[in-house]
Formats: sequence, structure tokens, C-alpha cells
Amino acid sequence: MVQTIGFIGLGQMGEPMAHNLLKAGFELSVYNRTRAKAESLAKQGARVVDQPSQAATPGGIVVTMLANDAALEAVVLGPHGIAETLGEGGTHVSMSTISPETARRLAHEHERRGSRYLAAPVFGRPEAAAAAKLWICVSGADAAQNAAAPVLQVLGQGVHAFGEDPGAANVVKLAGNFLIAAAIEALAESLALGQKNGIDRTALAGFFAQTIFACPIYQNYGRIIATEQYEPPGFKLALGMKDIGLVLDTAQRSLVPMPLASLLRDRLIGSLAHGRQDLDWTAIALAVSADAGLR
Repeated sequence: MVQTIGFIGLGQMGEPMAHNLLKAGFELSVYNRTRAKAESLAKQGARVVDQPSQAATPGGIVVTMLANDAALEAVVLGPHGIAETLGEGGTHVSMSTISPETARRLAHEHERRGSRYLAAPVFGRPEAAAAAKLWICVSGADAAQNAAAPVLQVLGQGVHAFGEDPGAANVVKLAGNFLIAAAIEALAESLALGQKNGIDRTALAGFFAQTIFACPIYQNYGRIIATEQYEPPGFKLALGMKDIGLVLDTAQRSLVPMPLASLLRDRLIGSLAHGRQDLDWTAIALAVSADAGLR
């Protein structure tokens, strides 16, 4: 019997993920606030619905990939939300980058209704989502992890579990995004230093990416920053601001000083003030270059 999955959120990440589920043989009921974004999926056989609740089937699985906490809470608990429809034995797989506190609150709301919540945020840009090469972090009850396993195996190249606390996977995700943002700032500063001293940015980034920093973040982001290709965005700067805000909120709750995260927040705020919200978040490098008198 072919399993029907609900999928909510068809942005840059969600749409290619939903395509991969269709290619793997799942039947999909999809919802997106802007219905036009579901057209390509409808052509492949997905059922497009008008409300989030219609994407859920009692006791089934619903995957959400939404921009922020407010959007996710509205889809789960708002009018026409999935919480009531999913019901006893259902599983909500939340793949959004959200606050650990929001994850725990939603897990509680699902538990009250007899359903399960699994936090499953991902690492990877849209091209990784399309290639099913995402790295997926999960946390939640074992039953939720087991129910979601066949779906997650289609979407990523690896699934890493971090226990039963529904907020744990989102802590991992925020910690990772903080490391990525810090790497972007470090790359921008080092390339500006090289350029001011007559060294080609692309050559410098390529050297580090092939030698002492031979890893995907330095390779991919180094290339983007060296060539200053901030459009089209793989991850919008405005979303980066949201994530670093969540990092600092979580740090404050945990009494963990993160001075570098505060620097990154200020860099992002300055970039927003210059109207760069729709550029890739690597565009914070523009401010670094400007400070160095390069632009």
C-alpha cells in the first residue's frame, strides 16, 4: 500500500524535498500559502489542498518546512491547523529552523491530542535538497523517529539522532548555523585582507578550500564570497538574521555568553539597514569589504 504524506511549505527547500518524495513513490497532499508554488507538484500527481488541515490524514504523517516559528505555530494550532486532524497515532515531522522552546511547546500540544512530534531540521542549501543530500538532525520519541524514518531516508544522505527532547535537534541546528555564519564572517575578513594586499580573492579562497579548510562550508561559501555572487540567494539574509536571533535567545535562556554571535547579529542588522534582506546571507561580506575600503 502506497503511503500518503502531507507536505506543508513549498519554498526553496520544501519544493525540491516534496519532489523527491513523489519520485520515491509516496503520494502527497501538499499545502502552500501561495498555491501557485504547488503547480509543478500537481503536474507530478500531488494533491493540492486549500487548508493545512486537509494535508493531514488521521494517524498519518505530515512534514512541515516553514520559514519561522510563527508560520509553524499557525499551521499546527491555528484555524484549519493540522493538530486536530492528525489525531491519535499521527506524526508531525517538523523540518523548520525554529526555537527549541517552540519545538517543545508543539510537542506538548501534539501529545495532548495523542499524536507525535519529531524535530528534524536540516543542513544543506536548495541544491542539496534537490539532490537528496541533506544532513538531517532528529529528536523526539522513538515512535516518532521510527515512523518518520522511511520519509527522512528519501530526503537526506544521513540522519543523526539527538535523543528524545523535542528541542534538542533545534539546538544542534542553531549551533550549526552559528558556526556557518561565523565561517562566512571569517572568510569575508580573510579575503578582504588578501585583496587589500594584492592577492586575488578567488585564488585565496581556492587555496584554503583545497588545503587546511577542505570542507563543504569553506569550499561553497568561499567561492560565493570570493566571486561576490549573492544572487540568486540560496538562503536569504533576512532568514539568517532570524536564525542568529534564535541562537542568541537560546544562549540567553541557557546563560551561555556568545560574543561572536552578537557581532554576527550586528553585521546582519547593518546589512538589513542597507536593504540586502533578499540577498544571500553571505552578502554580509559586502559590509566587510566596505569597512576595508574595497567598495
